[in-house]
Amino acid sequence: MTAPLSQKQINSIVRATQISDDVPPVKISLWVGAVSAGKTIASLFAFLIAIKKTEGTGLIVIIGKTLQTIERNILEPLMDARLYGLAAGAIQHTKGSGVAIILGKTVHLVGANDARSEEKIRGSTIELAYVDEATLLPRGKDNTTGFWEMLVSRLRTPNPPRLLATTNPGSTRHWLRTEWILQARQKNMQVFHFTMDDNPSLTADYMRDMKASYSGVFYDRMIKGEWTNAEGAIYDMWSADSHIVKYADLPRMQRILGLGIDYGTTNATSAILLGLGEDYRLYAIDEWRHDSKADQINLTNAAIVEGITKWLDGLTLPDGTRPMPEWLIHDPSAASLRVEMASQGIVNMFPANNEVLYGIQTVASVLDSGRLRVSDKCTGLIGEMSEYAWDAKATEQGEDKPMKVNDHSVDALRYAVVSTETNWRPYMNHPAG
Repeated sequence: MTAPLSQKQINSIVRATQISDDVPPVKISLWVGAVSAGKTIASLFAFLIAIKKTEGTGLIVIIGKTLQTIERNILEPLMDARLYGLAAGAIQHTKGSGVAIILGKTVHLVGANDARSEEKIRGSTIELAYVDEATLLPRGKDNTTGFWEMLVSRLRTPNPPRLLATTNPGSTRHWLRTEWILQARQKNMQVFHFTMDDNPSLTADYMRDMKASYSGVFYDRMIKGEWTNAEGAIYDMWSADSHIVKYADLPRMQRILGLGIDYGTTNATSAILLGLGEDYRLYAIDEWRHDSKADQINLTNAAIVEGITKWLDGLTLPDGTRPMPEWLIHDPSAASLRVEMASQGIVNMFPANNEVLYGIQTVASVLDSGRLRVSDKCTGLIGEMSEYAWDAKATEQGEDKPMKVNDHSVDALRYAVVSTETNWRPYMNHPAG
């Protein structure tokens, strides 16, 4: 038994694999749209059919950001009999290996996480390729060509080669949209656009939860499936009136989830204490911050760690309790700070999850839903929230990057929120008090 498919999914599979003689051959097929819209399920059905039709004239490859993402996003679903029936049993892969056997044929797994990754396929002849999240493929230094162009140039078998790919939308100026999607006919390419409504397996509760998980530009991309630009203020939903709470009015905390630390040597170092209130909201409770430029003094790592620990030891919440964070979550690039923390006997620490866009998206969603508030003691954070902005020059190149100014306290908040998400996310099922 396999997963039910919508007519739109079936049509995309037929057109991508030329099952019918009435369908003209097309080299490149791209499934694009919202999250959980059925893109991957349909594209992988097409990939299985295409594998069966290969003639051995070139390589079969699966391409993703890393081997781990290929295993998680592609191979694990393919090996799920609930989705792909008997075909799931015809897939063999040893975790960590760069090859898989699918329907009796060797498939090469290629991670493409930087501009040099194109060397992995240079010189190859490829008969069939599958790309996971095409918008994430790296570009060259000149931003005019990259892995995608190299891959297309390798599709050179005498029998018609195929490239199947999926992606969520990005900036309207992203190279995949401007140079390929908008020129699909000239590029021998077809594009299938999907929304969440095109996936027959989604429940109303799941769709509601997913819609609540995104806001702003990320809602437009991930829920509506639209190509939109990240411009202006990053946290444009921020409102001092609705998001700032007086320290004296903080509710009792169920958990002190963590202390997010953004480390700077010539820039500011900020530490944001994050708690989960009894009202099922997240709170940026308090902030320790040292700005070497403003304070006109550089602190050693030892002094920074001592300053943070003394500050923590002296904190008292409005209910009289002392907030001790479950974790100290440090800037992942701050190796020297981590060493100093360890030397001072701190063991409950780990490097932050630094997936910047995912982190921004997560913070934005809890701000937008009213699930994150900031105490008036977090003065550095409050000062940065409305100033934190997208880099306009990067947007012109189709990239989503925040400007590297006014980002120390917001980074510390992001580290704390994202790195403790598995701890606080289950509480979000409760209505906020």
